[in-house]
Amino acid sequence: MSALPSHMLGGHAAAGRPLPAAMPGLDYELTVPQDARQALARGWLWLGLLALVGSGLFSILLVLSRTPYVNQWLPAANFFQVSLVLHVDLSVLVWFVAQGGMLWSIHGTRRGTHWGWLALAVAAVGTLAMALAPFLNRGDPVMANYIPVLDSPLFLGGLVVFGAGTALLVLRSLLAAPRLGLEYDGRGALDFGLSSAAIATAVGLLAFAWSYAVLPTALHGKAYYEILFWGGGHALQFTWTLLMLVGWLWLASACGARVPLSPRVVVLMFALALAGVFITPYAYLAHDITSVEHRNLLTWAMRAGGGPAIVPVGLAAVYAIATTRLASNTLRPLRAALLASVLLFAAGGVIGIFIQGSNVRIPAHYHGCIVGVTLALMGVVYKTLPALGYRAPQGRLATCQPWLYGVGQLMHIIGLVWSGGYGVQRKVAGAEQVLRSTAEVAGMGLMGLGGLIAIIGGLLFVVVVAQAMRHTSAAAGSNGTTR
Repeated sequence: MSALPSHMLGGHAAAGRPLPAAMPGLDYELTVPQDARQALARGWLWLGLLALVGSGLFSILLVLSRTPYVNQWLPAANFFQVSLVLHVDLSVLVWFVAQGGMLWSIHGTRRGTHWGWLALAVAAVGTLAMALAPFLNRGDPVMANYIPVLDSPLFLGGLVVFGAGTALLVLRSLLAAPRLGLEYDGRGALDFGLSSAAIATAVGLLAFAWSYAVLPTALHGKAYYEILFWGGGHALQFTWTLLMLVGWLWLASACGARVPLSPRVVVLMFALALAGVFITPYAYLAHDITSVEHRNLLTWAMRAGGGPAIVPVGLAAVYAIATTRLASNTLRPLRAALLASVLLFAAGGVIGIFIQGSNVRIPAHYHGCIVGVTLALMGVVYKTLPALGYRAPQGRLATCQPWLYGVGQLMHIIGLVWSGGYGVQRKVAGAEQVLRSTAEVAGMGLMGLGGLIAIIGGLLFVVVVAQAMRHTSAAAGSNGTTR
């Protein structure tokens, strides 16, 4: 038997047989440039990490306030809702935007780097104002979907400032985006995905501004904020999905796996995921923003837009990683983050099919999906750390962290699904939950235990990254890649 060409052979073997490495052009890899963009990416990483720390502190209060018996020692509804507002906004909005900022900083050209630093500074000021609001200017919590708020000048001002920073970030990312062509290799496909995520974010910001401009001034409270954030919130789901898909492909390729999707097919998947976001401006033109038709059209677009891309990319990434033997133990955290991410996102998607009424199955659905995105971005951070000048995460703690976080969140959403079957309502805590039976108490107890484990897993992520940041990477001065 004739030998395969050298570029077809990987540097590791499974069951005594050499496995094919990623072929030229199929290597879904991003490189970190060793210039001012590297420092900018580090800045966005720091903002994301600090947001996670703050979110973790509020999540401890959040889980305790919903856990049977324990919540008797805590203030009930208002305490729970204030914690929920900050937990959601820091762990979803700020963390996701910051990770988008990190990725957009390294994938584009050096054009407008100073605007990137301004965007980071403005976003950081807005984040700080939101985080301090519960202690300095609380206001009433408003549990609007996508972006819950505290109805106080400090929090709302911080949110507007953060939005301005995000707008500057997106503008700079689009101006510095690599030129697109008709032919793509793996790197070009990921660049297309990141540019698509920036476009989706721009559409989301436009939707927020559009809603604010046309929203009836007679509306107040939850009705006002619910409609204000509905259109833009749906558009941002496409951003998070695209960032997650880029993360899945990058992590699989980083582990030495050959993803069985060509760059052209991947670009098509990204384009399909992006196409749904353009339903957003049509929904504003076709229907009044207060109408049921407007609301339903945006919901349909979100459900139909991402699915065709998520399933094939997720299956391809899992198949690739499952048939590949890791060349180094330092790759184990990347594999763990990828597999845990796909598992949680799939669980959230399946739960969404069975939602009926307004109960805790709804947060079970979006917790699964959101945590799936979070785990993918955690893996991206692990992958990027050496190229940013730090040590690669290593050891059992780094490998166990994604699984601990993922399993805890899986228990959390199973408990919510269980309780939702008994009609336990969402966005309430303490006595307002009205837990009548042992089964309902057990379901929420499982939720609380899983939430506690997930909190530990989330805090361990910060610990692992902090340990890695204490050491510099000797390999981070040459080509900016950790492969």
